[in-house]
Amino acid sequence: MLVLLAAIFILHLACIALLLAATIHNAWWMTGGVSTDIWARWVWTGVKWNYTQIPTYYDQEYLQAVQATSVLACIFCILGLFVFVAQLYTLPKGKRFLFTGAFQLLAWLCIMIAASIYTEIFHKDEKNGWYGASFILAWISVCLTFISCVTYFILRKKTA
Repeated sequence: MLVLLAAIFILHLACIALLLAATIHNAWWMTGGVSTDIWARWVWTGVKWNYTQIPTYYDQEYLQAVQATSVLACIFCILGLFVFVAQLYTLPKGKRFLFTGAFQLLAWLCIMIAASIYTEIFHKDEKNGWYGASFILAWISVCLTFISCVTYFILRKKTA
């Protein structure tokens, strides 16, 4: 059981790292000399990257929704880790990982909403670019957070 809990803990840490990287790193959309994330746009001048604002033609309501849900996913996942550690010592078997699974479910829902909105709304008709590493990390974190959520709910059932 200790090995299983350690593996789940490491999976949870991986989810947190991927969510933070996807939210913070500036590579959601890339072109030859432009790197765009959910916070700003970076333009390569040949010598260095220059910070610029997100273009005004981006739909600001959707962009704010992506920003908010990405940050909420990070917060829920981090809170889930703290709850996981606290529940190991405080709750009886059978009720142990219900709250942690709920926090992971919320984190999964938030990052899935963020990645889905970004996929559907932004860069849909652009041909001269590609989705960057942060976008890919966001979708990978959707999968890992869902696996973590399901694991917590299954583990709760097995310890009852």
